[in-house]
Order: sequence, then C-alpha cells, then structure tokens
Amino acid sequence: MARTLMRFTGVGGQGVLLAGSIFAAAKINNGGYGLKTATYTSQVRGGATVVDITLQDEEILYPYANDGEIDFMLSVAQVSYNQFKNGVREGATIVVEPNLVTPTEEDKKRWNIIEIPIITIAKEEVGNVITQSVLALAMANYFTGETVANEVLRETMLSKVPAKVHDINNKAFDLGLKYAAEAEAAKNA
Repeated sequence: MARTLMRFTGVGGQGVLLAGSIFAAAKINNGGYGLKTATYTSQVRGGATVVDITLQDEEILYPYANDGEIDFMLSVAQVSYNQFKNGVREGATIVVEPNLVTPTEEDKKRWNIIEIPIITIAKEEVGNVITQSVLALAMANYFTGETVANEVLRETMLSKVPAKVHDINNKAFDLGLKYAAEAEAAKNA
C-alpha cells in the first residue's frame, strides 16, 4: 500500500500550513485519497502548529501518523521543530528554514536535514512572504518523489488562490522545485 506521510510545522500565523490542505486536495484530484489533520496549541498566534498529511492510493482507514512514521517534514519555527521532529522516521528528509531553525548535530546524524531559506526566498525572490506555503508545497513534493504529479499539484494550488496572485504563486512553485533540486545536489556533492 503506497502511503506517504508529511508534516508541516510552524507557529500560528505562518503560511506553510496551507500547503497541507492543497496536498490533500491534489491527491484526491489525482485519483487517490488525501487527508489533513492539524494541531494548534493554545496560543493561536505564535504557538507551535503542526499539520500532518496522509496521502494514499487506497482508502485511508487511520488518519493519524504514529511517531517514527513521518516520511517528510518541513519546519519554519524552532519551537515546533523541537516539539514534532521525533515523529519523523530515521533517515527521512527534514527541510528547515535555517534563519529560524537550528538542528542539533545529533539531528543531522538521525535525519537528512536540508536547509533552505524559504521565508527569504518568498520575500526577496517572489516578492511576497505569503508564498512560503507554495514554496513549501513544491519542495515537499520534490523530496517525496513527486507523490502527486507536479502539474496536478500546481493546478490544485491555483484553484485555491485568487486569480490576481496566480503569477507570483506559479513563480513560487517553480522556485520551490529549483531550490529543492539545488539543495539536494549540494548535499550529495
């Protein structure tokens, strides 16, 4: 049974959590099953948040990820990284925003840690920090071996955002794929 479990973590008010909803919808649009479960701590803004995504070809019978089962995690906040990293299986990829998350040396031995300045790219190259969720979406799909066809994922994302921001979101999606490929190449060099 093909099952991919992804986790996006941040703090309340950060946009990466939107990526989870888009992924689940894209998997359904692609002829599979997708489910998002979100946890928000008591502090809505500034508290640790996590969204787990389950993508399967067959019906999803259990919607939660058990610790040690997550195939991919992306984190843009130290507090949520620390709180939720242990759910990621050994050797799996974790993408972190290096300006906001500092993994320990032990973490670097346990997981494939990839540092990509997602928020900086969103602000400086795309020109809108809100596009960090689309960057995260493209990066997650890259590092999970294109769980959903990129074009299906892109079309689903565009269906969820206003037409006036399609151009910057397309740019963010392309940059997400580009930076993911470059980061992987640099890590393997």
